[in-house]
Amino acid sequence: MDPSAEDTARIEAAVFRRLRDHLVRVRPDVQNIDLMILAGFCRNCLADWYSEAAAEHGVALDKDQARAIVYGEPFDQWKARHQREATPEQLAAFEDARRRHG
Repeated sequence: MDPSAEDTARIEAAVFRRLRDHLVRVRPDVQNIDLMILAGFCRNCLADWYSEAAAEHGVALDKDQARAIVYGEPFDQWKARHQREATPEQLAAFEDARRRHG
C-alpha cells in the first residue's frame, strides 16, 4: 500500500524530528565541519532548508529562528557549549571534499 500524501508528509516530518533530536540530544559533539566533510551538509544547511520550506508555505522564519529549531537552542548558545575550533586536518579535509563534490 502506498502512503497518502498526508501520511508521507507526517512520516517525513517524523524522520526530520528524529534526525534533529539525534543531533541535539545524542550527538551535539559532532562538529558541523565533520558533517560537511562526510555528508556535504550540516546543521546550518538544515536550518536554511527549514527556512526555505517555511517560506514556500508562506511562513516567515528568519535565519536565527530556523537555527534555534534545528539546534534546539539559540545558535550562539549551542556554539559556545559545543563548537570547537576546526583543526588544520579538518580544514584540509573540508577543502578536499569541497573540491571533489563542489
